[in-house]
Amino acid sequence: MSAADVYQTIIAPAEGLYKEKVSKFIGLAYPVNSEEEIKEILVQLRKTYFDARHHCYAYQLGTSGNQYRANDDGEPNHSAGDPILGQIRSAGLTNVLVVVVRYFGGIKLGVSGLVSAYRTAAAEALKAATMIEKTETVMLEILFDYIHLNTIMSLTKEYKLEIKKQDFNTTCRLLISVRKNLQETVTARLAHLATVKIR
Repeated sequence: MSAADVYQTIIAPAEGLYKEKVSKFIGLAYPVNSEEEIKEILVQLRKTYFDARHHCYAYQLGTSGNQYRANDDGEPNHSAGDPILGQIRSAGLTNVLVVVVRYFGGIKLGVSGLVSAYRTAAAEALKAATMIEKTETVMLEILFDYIHLNTIMSLTKEYKLEIKKQDFNTTCRLLISVRKNLQETVTARLAHLATVKIR
């Protein structure tokens, strides 16, 4: 089924290696969900590969393809980050970070050589990864009076909504995970019920 909220990503971190004229390019691919997570990984990699010359990377987040970045980390403009991003896109992936760590071997590769090396290292890392299809979701918190419990629970079954937390006191509270393309429909159905609050 093809839907706007379905996307391809990778299950777990993966690694690839490419060598060219004594330079070593280590490709590292990670599944990610936010820019904060990406920053943490980059900080950790700079500690792990502290003696490397460059840590070039690219990432893409979300199903729209609008949230992305490519970074050359001191290499000539567009010789590293863009080729890495190109590999993420040609694999049809999102919510992925690919970092290529370069150990300089003393021989310059030229811009076309760098483009080829970064592209290949990124491709090797993604080739080593296991792909998975996922659905983009949104978290909704629903506050309601006990009289609406049956109606709301029926709604969660009808739309196969995942209940993350539930609390049935004086005011009932549900935290549910909703497919992004169902968010408007579910919110509209809940809005018809008096005293129901959604956030």
